[in-house]
Amino acid sequence: MNIKVFFDPICPWCFLGKRRLERALELRPAIQATITWRPFMLNPDMPAGGMEREAYLLHKFGSQTRVRRLLGALELMGASEEIPFSFHRIVQTPSTVGAHRLVHYAEDFGRDGAVVDTLFRAYFQDGRDIGSIDILSEIGRESGLDGGPLDAFLDSETDTEWVYKENTRAHRLGVNGVPCFLFDGELALQGAQPPAILTRMLDAAASLAA
Repeated sequence: MNIKVFFDPICPWCFLGKRRLERALELRPAIQATITWRPFMLNPDMPAGGMEREAYLLHKFGSQTRVRRLLGALELMGASEEIPFSFHRIVQTPSTVGAHRLVHYAEDFGRDGAVVDTLFRAYFQDGRDIGSIDILSEIGRESGLDGGPLDAFLDSETDTEWVYKENTRAHRLGVNGVPCFLFDGELALQGAQPPAILTRMLDAAASLAA
């Protein structure tokens, strides 16, 4: 089974969704799944240097009260999935073009899943700026990629246009929020759904393929 996941590495719901999908797949060991990660940009117009985090949150959610309420709820949900969200460490909301490029590059080496996980942990637990080429280089190496070719890739503009095209394609497919899971190109599910719902989708997709 192929599961295509549309995501953005600065989306906390996507981090939760990844963990919940992994739990769902553990409950269905007979299903051999290949997960493909595809770009969706929450902020396609974000400047290359990113934006100060507090200003970004206020602009997006309108008030400190709403921000505190949202982050508090996410911390509780994260704890239930063994994700220690550390939002207080994040000082910059980055452009994610480079991060999406890195994931796509890693796909050729079978390390895309590892890169996605490392990106999430770097941003949400360590507060690292995943818009920085230097940080992306570190993340690639931590995920098992060869540093020399990796740095040459990151220093280029390769796949930048691809990221924007894939983001546009996702919207044309009807993806208007992430995470969004597409099972064998047939069934779609949006949101960080509980494992019980994800397993039902896995079963339904397996039935269609039978």
